[in-house]
Amino acid sequence: MEKNYVVMTDSSADLNPALEQELGVDIIPLSVNCGDRTFLDYPDEREIKTSEFYGMLRSGANAKTAAANVETFLTAMSRHLEQGKDVLYLGFSSGLSSTYSASEIAAQELRERYPERKVLTVDTLCASMGQGLLVWLTVQELKHGATLEEAAKYAEDNRLHLCHWFTVDDLFFLKRGGRVSAATALVGSALGIKPVLHVDNEGHLINVSKARGRKNSILALVDRMERSAIEPEKQTVFISHGDCLADAEFLAQEVRRRLHVPRIEINYVGPVIGAHSGPGTLALFFLGTER
Repeated sequence: MEKNYVVMTDSSADLNPALEQELGVDIIPLSVNCGDRTFLDYPDEREIKTSEFYGMLRSGANAKTAAANVETFLTAMSRHLEQGKDVLYLGFSSGLSSTYSASEIAAQELRERYPERKVLTVDTLCASMGQGLLVWLTVQELKHGATLEEAAKYAEDNRLHLCHWFTVDDLFFLKRGGRVSAATALVGSALGIKPVLHVDNEGHLINVSKARGRKNSILALVDRMERSAIEPEKQTVFISHGDCLADAEFLAQEVRRRLHVPRIEINYVGPVIGAHSGPGTLALFFLGTER
């Protein structure tokens, strides 16, 4: 039986084409400018390869991102509404982008235009594959028979249990974005200090602690998961990386070894998030007692 709804998200969720197909979601590509190029960030990398994007960053290119505008959402959502389908949009954290507010404005207009249809939006307060994992979990609810309203409520009720723990290899990108001070970046780089950060309850990036050296910073992510994960042996866990696959695989190996997680999905930190976090970013996402 064909679904009478569609789940939408945006490309900051960093879902790869295999997950996009598994979930049957519609992903709105966000815009990135890098060097002299502007491109849309599609999961299938049709406009730029993610590895190429990271190569540009390593060569010193300056990257900027742009939120999706109201018109983008009106066009994307209308396409489904005209086909007689309801819409649930799970959007990029309002603490990091104005994309979600644009979706709300569009949704309000479309509710008036299509009064017989449902147009629901949820601010995930998540980013990268944390957002992707909340989308994955919400779709599982729908697959198990939840209504669209129940699925939206599930996402709202569980978004603050979606833990985002990450580290970066180069403090320059966080300094440029105002996440760490110039002095911290200078001293940290000289001493090999790596920050351990997370996304807080308002959906902002917060610097929590420091680790000496790359390996210790990666193990610190597993330590954080060990402290707060809810039944990790039953979870699906997502890991995203800024063009450092070997580190992501080491992190996955440690999560399996220490916490016996049955399924781990690994993908790039895409250009939308990677423009601000840089090459060498490594992030771990799971459900926990608190963020």
